[in-house]
Amino acid sequence: MKVDAGLGHQLDKVPSQVRAIEQAGYDGARTAEMNHDPFLPLLLAAEHSDSLELATSIAVAFARSPMNLANIGHDLNAYSKGRFTLGLGSQIRPHITKRFSMQWGAPAAQMRELILAMRAIWANWYEGAALEFVGEYYTHTLMTPAFSPENIEFGAPRVILAAVGPKMTEVAGEVADGLIIHPFSTLAYIENVTLPAIERGLAKAGRDRESFEISYSAFVVTGRDEAEFAASKKAARERIAFYGSTPAYKGVLESIGVGELQGELNAMSKQGRWQEMGALISDDIINEFGVMGEPASIAGEMLSRYAGFTDRTSASFPGNDDAELKAIIQTLRAG
Repeated sequence: MKVDAGLGHQLDKVPSQVRAIEQAGYDGARTAEMNHDPFLPLLLAAEHSDSLELATSIAVAFARSPMNLANIGHDLNAYSKGRFTLGLGSQIRPHITKRFSMQWGAPAAQMRELILAMRAIWANWYEGAALEFVGEYYTHTLMTPAFSPENIEFGAPRVILAAVGPKMTEVAGEVADGLIIHPFSTLAYIENVTLPAIERGLAKAGRDRESFEISYSAFVVTGRDEAEFAASKKAARERIAFYGSTPAYKGVLESIGVGELQGELNAMSKQGRWQEMGALISDDIINEFGVMGEPASIAGEMLSRYAGFTDRTSASFPGNDDAELKAIIQTLRAG
C-alpha cells in the first residue's frame, strides 16, 4: 500500500513542506481543489522533490475543458519527469452551474467523454494521431503545430477519477487509470456497490484489476492527547455530516441503515446549521466511515479493514516524533 500526504496551498511553504513529506517516507503528495488552485502547489512540489509522486485529489473536471486539462496535465507531467497524476472529480451541479458557471450534463456520461477527449488530444500530441473527437459535450477537431507541445518525452499523465455512485465508478473502471474512493464511503458500500462497479467498467474495456489503482482514505480519528483526539472527532463528525447532506450520497447512509439521516442533514444544511449537523453523527457512524484510536493502533486497524482492496491511502497521522510517524507509514507500506 502506498501512502500519500496532503500538500497545502500556501505557496511560500510548499518547498519546505515537500521536503518534510519526502523525508518522512511518504510515496506521494496530493492537493485538493478547495479554496485555492490545486495545480500551482504541484509545480513547486515537482521542483523541490526528487521522487514523490504528485497528484490532484481532486481537481474539478467540469470547471475546465478537456483541452485546458490536457495542457495542464502535460506541463506538470513533463516538468516532474513523469511523476504527475491528474485526479479528477465531478463536483455537484450547483457548484458547476452556479459557482463555476459551466455546463452540467449527465455527469457520468460527461466525465467519460471528457477523459476520452483528453486522451484523443494526447494521442495527437504524442503519437501524431489526427484530432477528430466529436461528442455530445465536447468537440476537438483543430490542432496545429504551433499549439502542440514539444517536450513530449514523458507522455501523458495518468488519470484517476473520484466517484461515489455506481455509474461514475463504472466510468472510472472503463476509461481511467484508477479510482479515488470517496472518504464518504462505508465498507459495506464499497464491497456491495463500489468494487462491483469497478469490475463492470474494467470488463467493458477488456482490462484487469492489476492495471487499475484504487485509492481510499478513510476517516481517521486519533490524537496524542484528549484535546487533540476530541478535535479530531469533532472534525470527522462535521465532515461526515456535510457529505451526508448531499442527496446523491443517500445510498451510502442506507448501506449502514441510517438512510433517513440524509433528509434531516439536508434540511439543516439549507438552514445553515452546519455546526449542529455534526451532533447527529454518533461514534458508531464514525466507525462505519473510518477508524478511531491511539496513533500507534491506526495503521494496523486500517490494514485489517482496507488492505484487501486499497492500493494507496492518505491520512493525517499525528505522532510524538518523526520516528513514530515514519513507523506508521512503514507499517502501511508493508501491508
